Amino acid sequence: MKIKSFLVAAALLLCGMTTHASDMIGKNNIQLSSDLMTPEALWAMGRIGTAASSPDGKQVVYQVSYYSVKLNKSHTVLYIQPAKSGQKPTLLTTDDKSESDPAWIDNGTRIAFLRNGQIWSMKADGTDRRQMTDSKTDIEGFRFSPDGSKVILIKSLPYHGSIQKNPDDLPLASGRLVTDMNYRHWDHYVESIAHPFVANVENGKINDGKDVLEGEPYESPLAPFGGIEQLAWSPDSKTVAYTCRKKEGVQYAISTDADIYLYDVATGKTRNICKPEGYVEPKIDATKSMRNQAVNKQDGDMHVGYDVNPKFSPDGQYLAWQSMQHNGYESDRNRLCVMNLATGEQKYVTESFDSSVDDYCWSNDSKHLYFLGCWHACIMVYQTDLTGAVKQLTDGWYDFGSLQMLGNTKQLLVTRHSMLRPDDLYVLTPSKKEKKSNLAQITEENSEILKQLADPTIQQRWVKTTDGKQELVWIILPPHFDANKKYPTLLYCEGGPQSPVSQFWSYRWNFYIMASHGYVIVAPNRRGLGGFGSEWNEEISGDWTGQCMNDYLSAIDDAAANLPFVDKDRMGAVGASFGGFSVYYLAGHHNKRFKCFISHDGAFNLQSMYTDTEEAWFSNWEYDDAYWNKDQTANAKKTYENSPHLAVDKWDTPILCIHGEKDYRINANQGMGAFNAARMRGIPAELLIFPDENHWVLKPQNGILWQRTFFNWLDRWLKK
Repeated sequence: MKIKSFLVAAALLLCGMTTHASDMIGKNNIQLSSDLMTPEALWAMGRIGTAASSPDGKQVVYQVSYYSVKLNKSHTVLYIQPAKSGQKPTLLTTDDKSESDPAWIDNGTRIAFLRNGQIWSMKADGTDRRQMTDSKTDIEGFRFSPDGSKVILIKSLPYHGSIQKNPDDLPLASGRLVTDMNYRHWDHYVESIAHPFVANVENGKINDGKDVLEGEPYESPLAPFGGIEQLAWSPDSKTVAYTCRKKEGVQYAISTDADIYLYDVATGKTRNICKPEGYVEPKIDATKSMRNQAVNKQDGDMHVGYDVNPKFSPDGQYLAWQSMQHNGYESDRNRLCVMNLATGEQKYVTESFDSSVDDYCWSNDSKHLYFLGCWHACIMVYQTDLTGAVKQLTDGWYDFGSLQMLGNTKQLLVTRHSMLRPDDLYVLTPSKKEKKSNLAQITEENSEILKQLADPTIQQRWVKTTDGKQELVWIILPPHFDANKKYPTLLYCEGGPQSPVSQFWSYRWNFYIMASHGYVIVAPNRRGLGGFGSEWNEEISGDWTGQCMNDYLSAIDDAAANLPFVDKDRMGAVGASFGGFSVYYLAGHHNKRFKCFISHDGAFNLQSMYTDTEEAWFSNWEYDDAYWNKDQTANAKKTYENSPHLAVDKWDTPILCIHGEKDYRINANQGMGAFNAARMRGIPAELLIFPDENHWVLKPQNGILWQRTFFNWLDRWLKK
């Protein structure tokens, strides 16, 4: 494990911690200088990614990414270990090249993986390494057919649907001539799109393959986060199911209508199983929410929302996928749809679960599906059958992050994390009794770091809201908590706006490190967050400054009044994305509750945000209307009239603004505008701007700078 030890050592040099290279396969052997979490210790942790069970369920191969702060980059390696507790992993990666996306092939005798943009394979002990592809275009993902004769390859191709190709005689020109919307997405200009290719496997070699979307100007998988999970092989290896949103320009930017297609490998014919043949989409007004437009009012189920992530049942009789009901609504409830491939009959099998399906897999006997879903701020494992009878299999204050069958067994391979622990791998044995399944931990990736740290304490409160409902609030207490002391306290404002404050682990917005710096954190599951039913989830759209803001204040006021260890004279509010918007709004409406604010990538001027963001459907659904429409709904008028930038005259509190210049979801002008406004008002303010980061902060040294700036600001105003 020399590679791992080197990267951990490099990451820890900056904070005076030491590491030893003597342990070759397991723990980091890091000696921390104190028992409190630091940014450097957080970035030294290994991050478990893709995992794959061997066909017999006896072994697991998985990837771990390590970050060097000194080198400012990451390195991803592969491990293999028995699928049992108490077993140590074996490092398979042997040099400084990253290796990822492991998958078992050749009946479980070899492991395929990505290295330098190509597919390689090796024996399960890491020997006999062979390069299988020689593609001129990097391979971004792959999936072998069940019979091993073919493989799906994901490769990006040049695309000029929204940005014209520059003249050949101007090779150094940096300008881009934009002709339509969807010219930027997330953090890049759209000058290429992903296509799936079906390639042949012969004698351990893979050819370039045939483009499934040849001649079509559409992407599969979907940008910006879709991967190989959006494509699937049928058990007989004759059909590929893929996810695609077949739209361009304005229509792409305003729509979430993605469908599932079946591609016949032999004939090359494609069939859309989400729409009837000859379907014509109703006309859509691009400047208004689709909530009440004809596209969402059609007779029958036209699958006009996101339909993604198809998976065939092992017996080949069914195809399942995740399905949203409405076009233009990214946070719609994700339901699990199952189609009988012989009859075409479709059925939703999670209707009794009033929350979203986050991930799922088929049981090996094709009689059940297992899925992940959030309820009351914890993501648990559930089971449903083909009639829709849902049962909860796990319980506790945790989040499960992924799941798959453990080979051909009746067990599941899952990842699990919490506010106190990052991801590790577990084997879950489903129980016939509700919430009684057995869980066995098989990896302990960061145990050598974690055992030296003093844990915060997690508490749960139910707080009465201003409209008489109950709101779940997490309270996180510092390590070595003393109930007789008063602590500076942070109100955490969640983003999304519809992602739950669950038992998540983040390498930036991390409650463990906030508490370790001596802060009490109040983290409410305000209106608009999933896991509390559809009504609670949907109340935020069109009402960004109403009940959800009251819910924030109910949570922090309850803490200030009823928790004696909360110092009501030293409170701050922090948040990112919608949470950053929340901070900007509260800055003008907090009645002197807070002594400082931090907003990361927050929306400040909603009129500007409406046309700045690259995904126009988001603003349409959330605001109801374009700001120039004269027939705006009452919600739209309220939204624009309550934009944070219109209340800057009421700002009176120090504020730190953080933004990435490659954030095309919420553009950097939002953070710059807020900072400039604060300074022109004479309010103490700072702006941390990252020219090379997007909506997130991904580079190690930027991450450390983020954490240090974050806590320096809080300490300056809340620890006087």
